Amino acid sequence: MTETEQTPAEILKKIRTLEIKTKGLVQTVFAGDYHSVFKGRGMNFDEVREYQPGDEIRAIDWNVTARLGTAYVKKFTEERELTVMLVVDVSASGNFGSVSQSKRELAAEIACLLAFSAIRNNDKVGLLLFTDEVELYIPAKKGRSHTLRLIREILFFQPQGRRTDPALALRYLNKVVTRRAVVFFVSDFQTGDFSRELAVSGRRHDFIAIHVQDEREKILPNVGIITLEDAETGEQIEINTADRSTRTHFAELAEARAAELMRTLRRNNIDTISLQTGLDYLPSLRSFFKQRERRMAVR
Repeated sequence: MTETEQTPAEILKKIRTLEIKTKGLVQTVFAGDYHSVFKGRGMNFDEVREYQPGDEIRAIDWNVTARLGTAYVKKFTEERELTVMLVVDVSASGNFGSVSQSKRELAAEIACLLAFSAIRNNDKVGLLLFTDEVELYIPAKKGRSHTLRLIREILFFQPQGRRTDPALALRYLNKVVTRRAVVFFVSDFQTGDFSRELAVSGRRHDFIAIHVQDEREKILPNVGIITLEDAETGEQIEINTADRSTRTHFAELAEARAAELMRTLRRNNIDTISLQTGLDYLPSLRSFFKQRERRMAVR
């Protein structure tokens, strides 16, 4: 569904519905998860107070202590503000969905949830939309109206390109976002090798890959002879899905592509969340947050 097929009222209604749903989830499910696993850049000095038993010796402010004749310690507060970048693939393959939801709609909902989680924690959020071109870049800012603009663009932006080039998007990201950010990279990753650019981004940023898939990209139903079309290239192929070997070969190719993607991400120490259209994404997201929280606790 495109923006030109919908009236402004319909577009606003869809955005508002998505806002209500995701803000509700932020308030009830992710209230503490996001805050606990995405830390600020450091600590800010707050004040000094008198030393109390149990305080760290390293926290003593020796200048104040010498001047007042009583031990004082420095008190710090966490610098919470982060920059969160949503990097979203809007290539033609994202319009596919064998259920009531396309991959792009799922990507928009996840991005909306993450954006409102960030805003709730007083973080800034920016957006980069890409195909085989950099389609749109919106620098990180705060505020509800800014967040709603991001969601509108993710849902309804009409891209010029059709194919997917994550390497191009990552090179652009590394150029325009110079300070360390939390990067959520949302794509179906139907592309070639981009490991070199990923390695650079993984070192510079707190990088999380969100792999959006559809069941029909992994398993063919037995429905006889069908024509498959590559949404990004327009190439078509006719296959007989009644043939078991054809279905098996299709599934094996899909599994091999997914395994190669996972190897690339693991090799670069990239956290990954795998989601599928038509399925509840909450268990996968909560599992990611909990695993990451446990991993941080033992560092």
